[in-house]
Amino acid sequence: MKNRWTALIAGVMIQIILGGIYAWSTLLAELGETYGITKGQGGFIFGLCITTFTLTMVFAGRFLVVHGPRLTASIGAALFTFGYLVASLSKGNYLLLLLGLGIFTGAGIGFGYVCPLSVGIKWFPQAKGLITGISVAGFGSGAILLSSVAGYLLGNGMPILVFLLLWGLLSGFILFVASLFMSEPPNSNKAKPKRATMKEVFSIQFMVCAIGIFAGTFAGLLINGNLLPLVEEGGIERPLSLISISLFAVGNTFGRIVWGHLFDRVGYKSIPISLFGLAFSSLVLLVQLPQWVLLSTICLIGFFFGSNFVIYASSIARYFGNTLFSTLYPICFVAYGIAGFIAPGIGGYFDDLTGSFHTSLIGTFVIILVAGIFSVVKLDVFRVPVAFKKIE
Repeated sequence: MKNRWTALIAGVMIQIILGGIYAWSTLLAELGETYGITKGQGGFIFGLCITTFTLTMVFAGRFLVVHGPRLTASIGAALFTFGYLVASLSKGNYLLLLLGLGIFTGAGIGFGYVCPLSVGIKWFPQAKGLITGISVAGFGSGAILLSSVAGYLLGNGMPILVFLLLWGLLSGFILFVASLFMSEPPNSNKAKPKRATMKEVFSIQFMVCAIGIFAGTFAGLLINGNLLPLVEEGGIERPLSLISISLFAVGNTFGRIVWGHLFDRVGYKSIPISLFGLAFSSLVLLVQLPQWVLLSTICLIGFFFGSNFVIYASSIARYFGNTLFSTLYPICFVAYGIAGFIAPGIGGYFDDLTGSFHTSLIGTFVIILVAGIFSVVKLDVFRVPVAFKKIE
C-alpha cells in the first residue's frame, strides 16, 4: 500500500503547479501595466484557459482509461510548459498570450488535472470525499505559490515575459517528475471501464451536479479572475491587495479538504449548503467593508468555491460508480468550463464599462440562488435506486 501514498503525494504536487492559474490576476496586473492588456481581455484569457482545460478533460478522461495516468500526466506537463513558453515569446501580443496561456496551458491543465482525481479514488475507495478533497486541495493552494513567487520577482523588477519563461520551465519540470509517480492499484483493471451514455448524461442526478458546478464556479471564477481590481475597488491598495489572492487560495484549499470530509458525513445535502453559502458570502461584496472584513470575506468565498471541486466529483463517483467516473465527471466539468468562458470576461467587461463590479455580482447572486433552490427541490432524486448498474 506504499504506492498509494506516493501516488497521492505526486497528485497533490501536480495540482499545486496546475492551480497557479488562480493567481491570474497577479499576472494580469503586470501585463496591463506593461503591455496595456485590459481587464476584459485578461478575463477572456483566463476564461479561455478554464474552458480549454475542461473541454480537454473530456478527451483526457478517455485517454486515461486506455493509456493510464503516467502518460496522460506527462502529456499534460508538456502542453502546460509549451503554453508558458509561447506566452513568454509573445512580446505582449494579445493573440499569442491567448494561444499560449488560453489554449496550450489550458489543455495541459486538463490532461494533468484528471489524473490525481481518478488515481486517488481508486487507491482510497472507502473515503471518496476526503481523498478527492485532498487530491484537489493542491489546485487551490497553487495560487499561493505562484502569487508569492510572482509578487516577489515582479516586484523586484523582473520583466513579466522573463517570469513567464522561468515559471514555465521550472513548473514543467516538476510536473514531469511528479507524473512518473502516477500509478493505479494492481487490481484497478479488473472491472472493465465503462463509457457514459446519454442515459447517464441526461439523468436528473447528473443535471443537479452540472447546474450546481456551473453556478458555483461562475461566481468563484468571476471574483477570482478579477480579484486584484475588485479588492482595490473596495479600498485596498497594493501590496496589501496581493494578500487577497493568498487568502482566496487558503480558503479554496482548506475548503476542498473540509467539504470532502463533510460530503462523507452528510452526502448530497452538501450541494445546496455550499451554493447558499457562496451566494450570500458573494453578496456581502456589494457593501463597503472595512479592510479586514473584506479580506475575510474573500477567504470565505474561496472556502465555498472549493466545494465545487469535491462534492460534485464525489457525488458522481458515489452515485454512478468508479467505472463511470473517468468519463462522466469530465462531461460534468464542462459546465465549469462554460462558466470560465463567460464569468471572468463578463466581470472585467462590466467593470471597464461602468467602473464597478456591482452589476456582475448581483447577476452572480441570482444565478447561484436559482441553482441552490433547484438542488433543494431535486435533492431526493439521489435516494432513488440507481437505474444504472454500478461496477465498483
